[in-house]
Amino acid sequence: MALKKKEAITVSRIKNIYMLLKDSNLHVKDLNKIKENESANMKILNEALTHTSKNLSVNHERLEFHGDAVLRLAASEYIHSHFPKLKVGDRSALRAQLVSDEWLAKVGNKIKIKEVMRIAPKALKDAAAAETICAEGTEALIGALYECLNSIKSIQDWLEPYWKIESREILSDPHKQNAKSALQEWSQSKGLNQPIYEIKEISKQHGDLRRFYCKVLIREDLMGEGWGSSRKKAEKEAAKEALKSLNN
Repeated sequence: MALKKKEAITVSRIKNIYMLLKDSNLHVKDLNKIKENESANMKILNEALTHTSKNLSVNHERLEFHGDAVLRLAASEYIHSHFPKLKVGDRSALRAQLVSDEWLAKVGNKIKIKEVMRIAPKALKDAAAAETICAEGTEALIGALYECLNSIKSIQDWLEPYWKIESREILSDPHKQNAKSALQEWSQSKGLNQPIYEIKEISKQHGDLRRFYCKVLIREDLMGEGWGSSRKKAEKEAAKEALKSLNN
């Protein structure tokens, strides 16, 4: 199918994008900087907030790729500033959480990014892809804002409130960083077999947050279940659920 022509950015569309940025707590100075070159910046932001399912020549993919690198650098700077005493291994584990698809989707849902994203009706109705679309849009928005503002500090300041909540939860519960190891330690302490992870591919769609289903068993007893966009992530979620059930 041939790609459709680019659509003009309407006044209403521009207003909605500004509302998204304002409601997501982007700093006023950065909003003003975007307004200084509104025409060019709105093209970039509109690109980030246009999903590939719309079949337009300009979509979120380029800026999502860009946003991945920006996010990792901003998260590294945040961890260095706020947790200077963390060991390198612990920093890597924390950063993995702060740049994960799960975290991106959580932020996207909080700022209601899908209400501003242009998404084809069929994709919008696909419940299995909902979290993936949210994560993709959020990462693309990060890339777009960096391109507009040319400042890692602005991205870090914008994301810091969301990272504070997440890092507090992670560091208060070590199981969140290495759930599989924690479950194995528990099993060994009880003289039981090692946990067995059984994985099934549910979806063929790359990036689907529920692409893989995993159940973890100890002595043939079901301990927990989890889903993820990769086998590793599904295993991790299953281990986390198993630990939760043990704690309860």
